[in-house]
Amino acid sequence: MNDHKNRPPDSYQVAHSDLIQLKRWNTPTIYNGWEQITKQNRAKDAFNLEETHDFMPQMGPMVGYAVTLVIEPSNPQHKISNPNAYMEYLQYVANTPGPKIVVVQDMDKSRIVGSFWGEVNSNVHKSLGCVGTITDGAIRDLDEMTNAGFKALAKRLCVGHAYVSCVRWNCEVEVFGRKVQPGDLIHADKHGFIVIAPEDQSRLLDAARFMDANECNTIIPAARDAAGHTTEEILESLKHNLNQFSKNVKEKFRNEGEW
Repeated sequence: MNDHKNRPPDSYQVAHSDLIQLKRWNTPTIYNGWEQITKQNRAKDAFNLEETHDFMPQMGPMVGYAVTLVIEPSNPQHKISNPNAYMEYLQYVANTPGPKIVVVQDMDKSRIVGSFWGEVNSNVHKSLGCVGTITDGAIRDLDEMTNAGFKALAKRLCVGHAYVSCVRWNCEVEVFGRKVQPGDLIHADKHGFIVIAPEDQSRLLDAARFMDANECNTIIPAARDAAGHTTEEILESLKHNLNQFSKNVKEKFRNEGEW
């Protein structure tokens, strides 16, 4: 069931080469850049509000555009009412530009009875340009999913797949307390995930790069250069560099966000 008009490819604001660069940083660093450029509420419109579990932390961050799906593994009627749902859903995934992250809302999340994800589905979705998934349900076949190079943030592991079928797709979903629209840019790692709306996507790389360099050129070296200095000298250096850090941010983003 397709109940959301998919964003056209030209609404995607980040070139693939820039996505590769965004993947070089962890998700908190991406957040540091995002909060300087966005006009959204940082407490309500940013990252997951509930705990996630990164089952492949060794794979590092993943970044991609959201394709969305709703499942209800406990209900066998979905397979009966639309036996072609899975292939219709895969057609939607295949027709969506990548790289893609599959965001799956599990209607059984309060009492998980089966997993959409395992060795087969991870390989299928990998072949269609998906790099991973975020699901408030479960995954299984952890080693096989890892071997496929398909990263997963999920609520838990489980054994079976139950009556998993595709209920709705290409629609707004809510996972871990965060609403996600098809085409939202997502950055995720072991800390959780952040959802970047289209209006903030084109400036994200520059903002993240600046904030990372600003930390590395001011506060961090001042804090690490403590050997041989008195406490007063350390505090004075930290004060100076904190002020410089804030000044740099205000000069860079004076016309952005809350500055």
